Amino acid sequence: MNVYFHTFGCKANQYDTELVRQAFADQGAVLVDDPAAADLAVVNSCTVTAESETKLRRFVRGLARRGAKLETVVMGCAAALDEGRIAGLPSVRAVVAGADPGVVLAAAGMAHARPDPVLRRFHANARGWLKIQDGCDEHCTFCATTIARGANRSRPVTELVQEAQALSAHHAEIVLTGVHIGTYGLDRSSGWTDPGAVPRGSPRPASGSAAPGAVPRGSPRPGSGAADPGAVPRGSPRPGSGAADPGAVPRGFEGQGVAPGNPGAWPRGRSTLGELLEALIAAVPQVRFRLSSIEATEVDDRIARLLIEAPQSLAAHLHAPLQSGSNRVLKRMGRHWYTAESYGGRLEWLAARLPVFGLGADVIAGFPGETDADHRATLALLEALPFTYLHVFPFSVRPDAAAARLSDECSPAVVHGRARELRELGEAKARAHLESRVGQRADGVVSGHGAGKIEMLTQDYLSVYLPTAEWDGCPRCEVTVR
Repeated sequence: MNVYFHTFGCKANQYDTELVRQAFADQGAVLVDDPAAADLAVVNSCTVTAESETKLRRFVRGLARRGAKLETVVMGCAAALDEGRIAGLPSVRAVVAGADPGVVLAAAGMAHARPDPVLRRFHANARGWLKIQDGCDEHCTFCATTIARGANRSRPVTELVQEAQALSAHHAEIVLTGVHIGTYGLDRSSGWTDPGAVPRGSPRPASGSAAPGAVPRGSPRPGSGAADPGAVPRGSPRPGSGAADPGAVPRGFEGQGVAPGNPGAWPRGRSTLGELLEALIAAVPQVRFRLSSIEATEVDDRIARLLIEAPQSLAAHLHAPLQSGSNRVLKRMGRHWYTAESYGGRLEWLAARLPVFGLGADVIAGFPGETDADHRATLALLEALPFTYLHVFPFSVRPDAAAARLSDECSPAVVHGRARELRELGEAKARAHLESRVGQRADGVVSGHGAGKIEMLTQDYLSVYLPTAEWDGCPRCEVTVR
């Protein structure tokens, strides 16, 4: 069987596709880069925005037009929330909730042994991704990912060390990714469960599905049961930072004496993200690790120490989702674990101690109820902090998320106008950071190549392009920012 893969969405999705791709290859499938040569297409879906789902449906229809023999299996987050719209697309063989490789293989009609849970190589990028956990225990009112991916599940340290060692044979940088990596080890349930498990509150698909975990064509999806917009879900609050010292360790983290019943307490015998980083660095000292996306107030003192004292081992770069600089809007978003002040304080504390620091953030423009004053507060916070780039998202209603029930929506013109202002600020910040770095030396890792040039990614997340003739062939080397 010839199989083609395509991924929509985040680094966690990209990792999931690679693990499924490896499982197909291990079963003897021929992996092809051209859908015209494929018997089966496996498409990993995203549900972050309405646009991502629109692109998915357009792409699947395009695959169907390529020939009658091509069938498609759709997996991932949008698949987990499908009420029949994806299943009803032409040539769709199965819709698989989640990304369990065994379930996807079965949905494709391939008999298999238990797939290898350790990813041996990340083919989608010159750098390697390492997914350390899946799911999220928070309930941000704009987000459907929690519903699609379920509760926080952390992988064992020993398995992650083994995978990092395998990836290090092919990649000079390994990016730690997941859905909410700052809560690594903070599982409320015991142990790691199947990455393709049906989210909490969702019953198993009806009998007659093509494979366990595959949603039959036209089958309804159970209700999400999301909490009231802006409300903190019963029993779910994880302690926020709350500390007067901006550089203090957030409550519930390392060194804090929390009660066993506190949902922010570390389960007995589980490791924190900082402890995992230390184990990975000790086991694979030649690799540069990078954190993909982490809440600012979840950067505890152990992680901060590694950023400051071990720059060769942990890239001096954080992508810290902000979403809004208005505390009123943050509360409506259900982001109860930080305020604009605690967010800014922690990042200022780190920036003062790092000679080179790449800093990015996600920001949502035009969340329901956002006023001009709220937007100005966001702009002011972004201007004040040393960001080097921004990812800006116009608010997009997700039908399964609690914010869909909020009535005070901003007009499309207001949303797009605010998004434009935020993007312009992000572009100005990026230009200023690059100009400040031009002529300086940096630690570069190969991240791509083409058109006679090699792309090197610096520790602070800048791309430096070297003519191929100037590259010595090393996957990691010192470069001059230009």
